[in-house]
Amino acid sequence: MNKMSSKEKRTDFQPILLGTDFNCYGMARSFYSQYGIKSIAYGVMHMAPTRYTKLVDVHVIEGFNEDPVFIETMRKIAANLDPDKKYLLLSCGDGYTELIAKHLDELKKSFICPYVDAELFKRLGTKETFYEAAEKYGLPYPKTKIITKEEVESGQPIELPFDFPIALKPSDSVEWLDIQFEGRKKAYVLDKREQFDELMPKIYQAGYTGKMIAQDFIPGDDSNMRTVNAYVDSDHHVRMISLAHPLLEDPSPVAVGNYMVILPEKDMAIYKTIQKFLEEVKYVGFADFDMKYDRRDKQFKIFEINLRQGRSSFYCTLNGYNLAKYVVDDVIDHKPFTGTDYADGDMLWMNGPKKVFYKYAKENEYKEKAKQLLAAGKWGTTAFDKHDTLKQRLLMHYSFWIINKNYQKYFVQR
Repeated sequence: MNKMSSKEKRTDFQPILLGTDFNCYGMARSFYSQYGIKSIAYGVMHMAPTRYTKLVDVHVIEGFNEDPVFIETMRKIAANLDPDKKYLLLSCGDGYTELIAKHLDELKKSFICPYVDAELFKRLGTKETFYEAAEKYGLPYPKTKIITKEEVESGQPIELPFDFPIALKPSDSVEWLDIQFEGRKKAYVLDKREQFDELMPKIYQAGYTGKMIAQDFIPGDDSNMRTVNAYVDSDHHVRMISLAHPLLEDPSPVAVGNYMVILPEKDMAIYKTIQKFLEEVKYVGFADFDMKYDRRDKQFKIFEINLRQGRSSFYCTLNGYNLAKYVVDDVIDHKPFTGTDYADGDMLWMNGPKKVFYKYAKENEYKEKAKQLLAAGKWGTTAFDKHDTLKQRLLMHYSFWIINKNYQKYFVQR
């Protein structure tokens, strides 16, 4: 276990983060708190968490999230690197992870890239292919129906092997980022067949070409969710694995499913299941899993793997398991593997105002535990760092105010 406060001033390496969002800010905070290093970030736009920060040097490049701009830009960056310094390349979004995997051999000539190659990305990078791997390696997942564009455009009714309500989401989350239409969401919960029949044609008329994933909706509110973040080293050893228990999720259409409140937990059965999978598929780098407890058969069902650290993964650093330290120990300092850190902790992670948590999180034993942590001052956020600028903190306070408005407008209790 490593603590947030143990800062070692380092100048021998430089983190380069791809993306400018909340995930980027969390990773930058991890590097700054551990090593006193200011990160460099590249992305397509300024985003609130990093707009006024002094922890990240942000470069905005139009079209950077796609080729050829991405690889051409990376070649320019590579041509100007200090030969006496190591450059650690980390993705903060699915699209950048895919681009790193695609160009991994070339990028590794100039950057340190702890990522899976294109072949393993293809096996895990979409929900459809991940479920095939889950089936092979014994990971439980919800009953699933894969729907193709051709099926929808045929006009024939699509048969579903389960009843409504259902969950519906794109298999290709990278392509989905560019799709826009009225009613678009990151993911859907549909209560009636009529909603499904109306929505499916809209998705493909908007230009989406990938497959859609329809799933048996696992009953229960947000407190049945769990998320796991892990770091797997260059020799496929899981160096750290951390479980968190979300108590509330974002209800707004563009961010539905993003975690708002996380309680740290430890569950060795979950840890061992995930660890076995990661080591058997020869994984490398950060991984993030989302799952939900199904009370009908008393199993945690895994929804997906993100081939990067999760958006809310700063909860690991907050609880003493600094994400930056694990990757630096592995690929910068080449410290030998000495055993897996099975994370535990007692710091509540928040991504919104306390009043939102008190009002909207379901009343249960977990909420009571979270209230106790709040009362004891044992909580933190990704969004606010005491070392950062006043302007950055003010913008984050405004973002939190918007979150409150979103709950008033969109929240539905399940």
